[in-house]
Amino acid sequence: MAEMTHTNRVIHVMFDDDLKLVGAAKRLVADGIQIKDVYSPFPIHGIDPIIGIKRTRLAIVSFMFGALGLSLALLGMWYFMIYDWPMNIGGKPSFSLIQNLPAFIPISFEFTVLLAAHGMVITYLIRNGTLPGMPAVNPDPRTTDDKFVIEITDQENPGASTETMGVLFKELGAIEINEKQLAKK
Repeated sequence: MAEMTHTNRVIHVMFDDDLKLVGAAKRLVADGIQIKDVYSPFPIHGIDPIIGIKRTRLAIVSFMFGALGLSLALLGMWYFMIYDWPMNIGGKPSFSLIQNLPAFIPISFEFTVLLAAHGMVITYLIRNGTLPGMPAVNPDPRTTDDKFVIEITDQENPGASTETMGVLFKELGAIEINEKQLAKK
């Protein structure tokens, strides 16, 4: 069976102000146009629900890494201080984790925070594809300085093109409109 190649168009609409971008996003979504992504030099608060991005589950992942850190810290301290090599330090009993727990709280807390923070950062980088060595996906380098871009794909909006929507984009305050053809197998 022969492979079929489909053409996928991507439209990048550039703005010079974040308020214009938010207004344009609201209008486009109200007109039934799905926005794939927004590129910005800084976070635009309130844009996520407008373009349909769901709330992140990163806090749940952080909690799971923190619980793992707490468990590993308590298991390690039990093994090192009670099971493997019990030591009499300051007259504390060395045969029970419960009786030594107050002394283990600082280490448990620190290890919980360590694993939660590192696990959350690594999960974030993997999920967003921004680990060192991964290729960056940015339609225009000016979005890292002072410009804002809305990305609209033909896959989510069949028939969308710069010819059909160019007037609307200019009306919404766009300063530049680019359309790219991406070959997709």
